[in-house]
Amino acid sequence: MARRLLSEVHPIFYFLSVWFRRLITYLKWSFEGKTFASLKSTEKLPYRVKKHQSVLIRKLGDTDLQLQHNKVKNLSIAIGRIDGIIIRPGETFSFCKLVGLTTKRKGYLPGILLSCGEAKPGIGGGICQIANLIHWLVIHSPLTVTKRYHHSFDPFPDDRRVLPFGSGATVFYNYIDYQFMNCTAYTFQLRLWLSEKCLEGELRVDQNLDFAYHVFEKDHQFLKIGNKYFRKNEIWRNKIIRRKSGEILETELVTKNFAEVKYVPDTYEQSDELKQPRGVYED
Repeated sequence: MARRLLSEVHPIFYFLSVWFRRLITYLKWSFEGKTFASLKSTEKLPYRVKKHQSVLIRKLGDTDLQLQHNKVKNLSIAIGRIDGIIIRPGETFSFCKLVGLTTKRKGYLPGILLSCGEAKPGIGGGICQIANLIHWLVIHSPLTVTKRYHHSFDPFPDDRRVLPFGSGATVFYNYIDYQFMNCTAYTFQLRLWLSEKCLEGELRVDQNLDFAYHVFEKDHQFLKIGNKYFRKNEIWRNKIIRRKSGEILETELVTKNFAEVKYVPDTYEQSDELKQPRGVYED
């Protein structure tokens, strides 16, 4: 018989486990020596690095549509904590440190949370959409991602997905964080806002960069292993020179993704063994 974690035995053990890990993270924030970005400005830095938008309301299986409308409210609150943030040389951006704990008292509503292998309602659910968008902007820049997690399962078939699978980030206050560091001599700024149908954002910089990044997907595939379905791919990027017809300076592997899917794909290949890249997913 498989041994069960204490957090699976009774809800109180899960609660204690979460708050123990949060306490450890609070201590790390105080003693690990990072300088966290905290300055915000309503004035835009002069140059745009990358802009992106993602649809607010999507079809997500048979989940309650009201949870998605609640998500829009949650996004609007979290955006207010991030929009305009300045990331100066040597500073680290921390999603959880800026947004804080999502509670009813702050106005957050039940949205969709992905946890323990299932999608379920939870206060503040849906704000991972912001982390997804920010990560997409960041990997189009010379900023350095220092902490990123991704869900170990894919709950719903694609609905108007425009980004490669696995190119986002998940957050859960405060130990499942999304962080990046500015190891350059430039100053960057994140801008976020809601339009009628989309979450929108852009990454800006104080000097015009003479290079850019093109991010692309390779080797996307659905697999059936035993009675379960999985999805894998690789995400790469090219660093290119702007003024020389896109001459490639370097090509870099960003991440390898492998996750169980909770639906039956339209097409898939049968496989006999499970080969999951180590260190790709952490919950």
